[in-house]
Amino acid sequence: MPRRRSAAASPRRGARHGRHGRLGRSEVVRPPLPPLDGRIDRFDATIGTAVDFLRGTWPELQEVRFEIGGLPTKPDADGIPRWQIDRDQRRIVLFRIPIERLLPPGHDDDLHRRVAIESAVFRAAAEYVGKDPWEFGPDAP
Repeated sequence: MPRRRSAAASPRRGARHGRHGRLGRSEVVRPPLPPLDGRIDRFDATIGTAVDFLRGTWPELQEVRFEIGGLPTKPDADGIPRWQIDRDQRRIVLFRIPIERLLPPGHDDDLHRRVAIESAVFRAAAEYVGKDPWEFGPDAP
C-alpha cells in the first residue's frame, strides 16, 4: 500500500517555483498605460484632423502626402519657413519646431498652439492648390 504524505510536508520546489515553475515571474499583462498626450502627440493629432478635413473638402489634396519635419534646412526670404511644398513629389512638409515655438509673446498656450498648427496646415495646403486659405470650407466655390 502506498504511503500518504502528511500535510506538513512541502514539495521540494517550495515558494521559489510554482506548480509550473513560474511563480516568481512577473505578470503577463501589465497595468494599462496612461494615454499618449505629449506635445508631439497633440501636434500629430492636430495635423491629422486638419488634413482629414481638407482632403474631405478638396479633391486636389487626396493624393498629397503631408509629412512632419523638425526644422527647415535653411531660412527663406521671409524668415524661417513653417512648411515646404514639393509639387513634383506631391508632398507638403510641415516643420514642427517653427510652428510651435515661434508664436507671438503671450500666445504660448494649448489653444493658440492648436490654432497655429491648423493655420499652418491650411495655409500650406492653400499654397499647394493655389488658392486663398479662406476658400477652404464646405460652402467655398
